[in-house]
Amino acid sequence: MPVDKLIDLNSDLGESFGQWKMGNDEAILKIVSSANVACGFHAGSPEGILKTLKAAKANNVKIGAHVAYPDLVGFGRRNMDIASDELTADVIYQIGALKGLATSIGASVDYVKPHGALYNTMAHDKRQAMAVIDAICSLDANLILVALAGSPLINWAKEKGLNVVAEAFADRAYHANGTLVSRHEKGAVLHDPQLVAERMLQLVNEGGLMSIEGKFVSIDASSICVHGDSPAALAIAQSVRDKFQQNGITVSSFV
Repeated sequence: MPVDKLIDLNSDLGESFGQWKMGNDEAILKIVSSANVACGFHAGSPEGILKTLKAAKANNVKIGAHVAYPDLVGFGRRNMDIASDELTADVIYQIGALKGLATSIGASVDYVKPHGALYNTMAHDKRQAMAVIDAICSLDANLILVALAGSPLINWAKEKGLNVVAEAFADRAYHANGTLVSRHEKGAVLHDPQLVAERMLQLVNEGGLMSIEGKFVSIDASSICVHGDSPAALAIAQSVRDKFQQNGITVSSFV
């Protein structure tokens, strides 16, 4: 008998701030299986975060802490050389805040996924990676870390006893070496829902996809991210889920 194929779909949510709205959390939470919820450092206000947490719980979507550099103006996408102790404290603070909001509605935080520049830096910078890993271990070692597929971060975290889930990005282009194409480069962000869906089907079925250089790159991932701040986020997420369902692939959280 064929083995059922399972894949997690996650999205970055809870990023609205007061009167400033971003994304359509309620709609996308009906499609994804995991929600990376902002913790206030790069985006998100307490009221908006709580609203997203309630919607995630209502849709049986797993919740993760989307921790970031303290960079509201730059949406957490600017590199920062933060001291290790400070970064550890920042991450503990963010996870703790999200856990508090989640507990208030009877929900739980099950994993941590760093955001933006912190995510990309941690993938290869061991000092900053260990500062975040130490934060997670000291607060709740049962939290799962979501990390860039193929990055050294995965082994660093496992060596500290953390469970790690490797992640790929639906709406981002890749280089042949497995790294993401910088957002500053043309073609880095993909907007065509059908193209993205075909690429993700290839990822699940073949274990990789075509790089921007035109070469196949192997990517071993158990979770796929659709960025919630993309104008086409909802259409992309729905297209990917539909493509999976049409091909016998079940969308299910890794938790």
